[in-house]
Amino acid sequence: MEIDLQTKIATLLEVYPELEETLLELSPAFAKLRNPVLRRTVAKVASIQQAAKIAGISPEIMVQALRKVAGFAIIKKEAIDESETLECMPDWFDESNISIRYDACPVIDAGQSPMAKILRLAQDIENGLIMELTAPFRPEPIIEILKSKGFKVWYNGEKSYFTK
Repeated sequence: MEIDLQTKIATLLEVYPELEETLLELSPAFAKLRNPVLRRTVAKVASIQQAAKIAGISPEIMVQALRKVAGFAIIKKEAIDESETLECMPDWFDESNISIRYDACPVIDAGQSPMAKILRLAQDIENGLIMELTAPFRPEPIIEILKSKGFKVWYNGEKSYFTK
């Protein structure tokens, strides 16, 4: 199995279980992978690139570290689209348009995945209105799923905002 930016974390750990320790050394954010529910849900859809963003580390450094420990050769620098780092407040954001606020922290702390609930809530967002999501990390898989469904997304470093 090749290890690159698109490799899913769950697949990576199924084939190379010893890489769990490497992930933990790269970032304490990966301690959540020990939660069986998150491992079965989020880890199945999160790529190495997405997981790196969640952990706040360079995707390139992460993929190279995992390849090295797994015995693969270091590869040439991969092109990474950093334009998806959404730091500036977009024109569409208006605090008064937030119609749904959801805090996923208690669900995650209880060892469960909030993904299905968040995706259901997103379906209820009316055009021009905004859903605010609080999570202990950047919810990269959810961001990508909603973007693929035509949602506009903004992550301000603490919370995620979604609109149609």
